[in-house]
Amino acid sequence: MKPDAEGLAAAARRASKRGLPPVHAWNPPFCGDLDMRIARDGTWHYLGTPIGRFELVRLFSTILRRDGDDYFLVTPVEKVGITVDDAPFVAVDFEVTNPGPDQVITFQTNVGDFAAAGPEHPIRVERDPDTGEPSPYVLVRDRLEALIDRKSFYRLVDIGTHEPHAGKSWFGLRSQGSFFPIIPSDELT
Repeated sequence: MKPDAEGLAAAARRASKRGLPPVHAWNPPFCGDLDMRIARDGTWHYLGTPIGRFELVRLFSTILRRDGDDYFLVTPVEKVGITVDDAPFVAVDFEVTNPGPDQVITFQTNVGDFAAAGPEHPIRVERDPDTGEPSPYVLVRDRLEALIDRKSFYRLVDIGTHEPHAGKSWFGLRSQGSFFPIIPSDELT
């Protein structure tokens, strides 16, 4: 049976009535790939067309799972592969509570998830080897990350600090008592 978005949406609705479904615990058979793609900007596409209904995107996001480098929509009875260009979510905003050394940075994603950066939700930054351009991410849930959007990243830079890390000074972010290095201090211009 060929997987379809309508059937997955119905299964996701049933499962999500109780909060985030336990997709990590489900082991249904692989039913093939679905022509669904999440673009780098967080836009979900089905059959090449953007999905315009936030409620449907939110619903699909609740049954998303990452196994290795592959992404799947998973229900108790089927598992279908989808394409993710970069990260499945985009962190579109954040709030800082208790500014200073004990601050907490809480991110909001494009699908309505919240993640307070810390040991369970680390921030990491990848740099393009050719341009040095940073791509910052925060772990949202179970191997699913959000790319931190540019405006939020610029705001984060304003609250960054220089701290020792791995034997040298780094510029980074502090949240929930954890320090997340972004760039060696001596590389800042």
